[in-house]
Amino acid sequence: MKLSKARLALIIGAAGLLLLVAVVVSPLLLMSMPSFLSSGGTSVDCNDQAQVEEVSDSAASDIPAEYLELYKEYGKKIGVQWNILAAVGKRETDHGRSTLPGVQSGTNAAGAAGPMQFLISTWGGKARIATSSTVNGYASDGDGDGVADIYNPADAILGAAKMLKRNGAPENVRQALFVYNRAWWYVDQVEEIARRYAKSGDVKVPPQASEECDEPLVEAAPSDLVAKILQFALAQRGKPYLWGGTGPDAFDCSGVIYAAYKAAGLKIPRTTFTQWPFGVKVLEGEEQPGDLVFFNAGPGTSPDSPGHVGLVVSKGKMLEARCRLCGPIKVTSYQARGNRVGFTRPLQNPDVLEQIKKLQNPTL
Repeated sequence: MKLSKARLALIIGAAGLLLLVAVVVSPLLLMSMPSFLSSGGTSVDCNDQAQVEEVSDSAASDIPAEYLELYKEYGKKIGVQWNILAAVGKRETDHGRSTLPGVQSGTNAAGAAGPMQFLISTWGGKARIATSSTVNGYASDGDGDGVADIYNPADAILGAAKMLKRNGAPENVRQALFVYNRAWWYVDQVEEIARRYAKSGDVKVPPQASEECDEPLVEAAPSDLVAKILQFALAQRGKPYLWGGTGPDAFDCSGVIYAAYKAAGLKIPRTTFTQWPFGVKVLEGEEQPGDLVFFNAGPGTSPDSPGHVGLVVSKGKMLEARCRLCGPIKVTSYQARGNRVGFTRPLQNPDVLEQIKKLQNPTL
């Protein structure tokens, strides 16, 4: 049955009175999700970022100015669509204007709180957490006051952006929204609001996901050798994550880097744990394409023994195979990650320098 716009608006408005729960879906449940999960969006080219960020008249009139700036700022910083963030804020609490329990203080009947309606447990265990504390959750300090406050719009919106990013946005934005609130009607409603908020009327994928951006990255490589590494690595984008995978059909985080170096004629260690001490350490800000960037992520890891790695492809951007539930291999931002522990340059390892000499002069 096709609903009129007026009736659809009435249904959405009535549904807005429901108490919503932001839940983290268990791995078993996500394993059973249908295979057609996708972004529902459209790719854009390398020069189309301005169009992605344009605001419709509807958004400008509906979203409070403070909230609009926060959606745009943290959408760009974390790497998710600002209009998706804004649509979640609208659907959850009408951008903090709702007078329902749990928005300004306390929790609703399900235990959710704040303008983005986080469960207290997914925020970090309590509503306000000092940033000096160790937190297992999405608690964030957006305004830099030293406290991650679930009721503070800056903190809550930054936390929501991180949660969406962790669960598949921007490419698999429908999956990310499903994790945020486990109902497909919710996903559909948020996407409809997001389309109204964008001047283009669409939910676009940021340009770093576009293959048209590959050629400038390769051309800007500091050497022909690094260009070969980048060419192979970028060609793996879109392939699935597989723990222990070294290709050709699937890779894990260190596996795609190992394979990229191998494609350029170089042998480096296979795993993240052995790649970390292998390369020469590089100061932040001095990293360049071909370097590796490491993160304190995954079981049994620590700042001295990071468990996740990405390949730097340009300043601020890396190619990574993140996890089975995080979507395919893609180019993402490493600057937005809070658990980054450092950079290394495998090309400066003495063993690799010897390999390079042999590549350049096979008679040695």
